[in-house]
Order: sequence, then structure tokens, then C-alpha cells
Amino acid sequence: MFHQADLFEQSAISAQSMDTPALLAAIAGASARPKFAYMLLQLIAEIADERGSAGPNVLVGNALVPIRDWLCDALAPMAQRDARRRSTIEAVRADLERSKALPTDHREAERVVDDKVRERVRNSGRCNVSRSVSDLVRVGLLSRHYQGFRVDHHNRGAQREAVYTLAPAVFMVMRKH
Repeated sequence: MFHQADLFEQSAISAQSMDTPALLAAIAGASARPKFAYMLLQLIAEIADERGSAGPNVLVGNALVPIRDWLCDALAPMAQRDARRRSTIEAVRADLERSKALPTDHREAERVVDDKVRERVRNSGRCNVSRSVSDLVRVGLLSRHYQGFRVDHHNRGAQREAVYTLAPAVFMVMRKH
């Protein structure tokens, strides 16, 4: 059975040869969405501790936010101009109108629509983050474990949140920026 370090050591990229072009090549070979994966690594590196680990929560103001939600929120502006975002807004508005849950006050209606859209974007964003993280874990650029209420439970979703740790060579490259 391979450990994450074993996968990284077997890749074409060694810790000695790791630089930004090598990292970009590794990401491009691992992910169908390399730009997204690179931004994800950069965000993780920005909040990582001295060991390259980030999570399970990120302090935002006075609140602790699960790292996947924080990553989704941080990456959400990248989708603002996306046609799917506009269609999501229209679909949410139509759903609320059909169910007669849209307030008559225009400002309140916009707030409700924005909240529902943010919820849908975050839910799909969590899947996108998990998929990209899995790609990066598979090639040893990142490792993931879970921390929380039921640490040794077979169900990873048992009130636990992800902790991401950058491979040491990746952490060094990302921290240079």
C-alpha cells in the first residue's frame, strides 16, 4: 500500500527539482481543471501553518468556517461572470416564485435570492474542491485527513472536516509567491 509520500517520491518531480514550472506541469498532468487546482493550492498555502497544513477550520472575522467552505467562498468570484451563475440566479428566483417564498419587498427578495444562490454555489463548490483535492492527493502534491467529532469513524462525513497538508516541496514553491 502506498503512502502519499511514496506517490510523490515516485513521480517525475523530486523535491530537488520542484519549482513553479515543474509544479504547474504536475498539476496539469493531474487535473482536468489545472487553473482551479493551482488557485486551490495557493489559497491553502496562504493559510497553512509552518508545516504546510490548513484546516479543519479557518478564522473569518470572529467565526470558524470549515476549510472547504472558506475555499469555496474564496473561489466564488471566479464564477461571477459565468453563464451558469446567471442561470442559477434565474432558477433560484423561479423556484422561490413558484413556491411563493419570494418576499414582496424588492430588497428582501434580492437578499433571499442571494442567500439561496450562495448556498447552491457553496454546495457545488465543495464538490469541485473535493474533486480537485483528490486529483492533487493522487499525485502526492497534497495530502488530506479528517478531524473532528468522530475521528476513527468509518464514515468520513461523521461531523468531521478536512485538513489539507501541502507536500513539503510544493509548500516551499507556493510560499515563494
